[in-house]
Amino acid sequence: MHQRLSRTRTELGNFLRSRREALCPSAVGLPGGGRRRTPGLRREEVAALAGVGLTWYTWLEQGREITVSSAFLDNVARVLKLDETERRHLFQLAHHRPPPALPKRTCKIPSFVRRLLDGLGDRPAHVLNLRWDVIGWNAASDALFDFEARSPEERNMLWMLFSDARLSQRIIDWDHHAPKIVASFRRDFAVSPDDEDMMMLVDELVVASPLFAELWRRQDVHGCCRGQRSFIVEGAGPMPYEHATFMLEEDRHRRLVIYQPVSENGTTALSAELS
Repeated sequence: MHQRLSRTRTELGNFLRSRREALCPSAVGLPGGGRRRTPGLRREEVAALAGVGLTWYTWLEQGREITVSSAFLDNVARVLKLDETERRHLFQLAHHRPPPALPKRTCKIPSFVRRLLDGLGDRPAHVLNLRWDVIGWNAASDALFDFEARSPEERNMLWMLFSDARLSQRIIDWDHHAPKIVASFRRDFAVSPDDEDMMMLVDELVVASPLFAELWRRQDVHGCCRGQRSFIVEGAGPMPYEHATFMLEEDRHRRLVIYQPVSENGTTALSAELS
C-alpha cells in the first residue's frame, strides 16, 4: 500500500509540473519576455494566482505526504487551465476519488448524439444532464413526453413528471415508480449538492408537488437506472417498455435514456402515432 501511494504522489507531482511548464505566462495574464530558467509558469506564480500557499503547493508538486482541500485543488486546476478530464485526474491522484461535479445546464448535444437519437427510430430516447434537463430527444420520445410542446425551462424530466399530472397519469402504477425516480435523482443531487440550479429545482418541486416533497423527505437513494415502465398512449392503450440509461459523456454527465418496446405491438402502435 505504501509503495502504491508513493507512486501516486510521484505521478501527481509529474502531472502538475507538466501542466505548469506547458502554460505560457501570457495565457494567465502575466507579462511575457525575460529569461526563465524553466519553461512555463514558476511555482510561486501558480501559488499566487491560485491563492494558495507557496509552501503547500511546492510540497504537493514534490509528492509530499500532505492533504489539501477540494477548494485548493480546484483553484490550482483553474490556474493551470485543466479541462474536466484533467481536473478529475488531479483529484484522483490527490484524493483517490473523483472531484465534486461542475454541473452545466448544457442546451446542445454533439452531432453524433443527434444522429444516434434519430437512428434509434421507433425506440423513444432522450439525453439528460446531471440536473435531468432534457437536452436532446428523438421523435418517438417526443410522442411519449411532449418535449416540443414545452418551453425550454420546463424540459426537465423531474419537473415534468411531478408538476404535470397529465404526464404522470399516463404512467401505469405511477405510485410505484415515483419513489424510485426521486431516489434515483437524489443520487445525482449528492454529486453536486451545492449547485444553485440543482437546489432551485428541488425547492420549486417541494412547493409544486406534495408527492415530491413527501418522497424527498424520505432520504431514499436508488442507483438502478433500468427497469420496466408502461405508458397509456392515446389510441393504443397500455404500452410496456424496458428502459435503461447509458453514460454518453461522463465528464459532462450526459446520459442516454432508451425505451425499448417490450412487444412488437408496442413498436407498431408507436410507429402509427408518429406517421
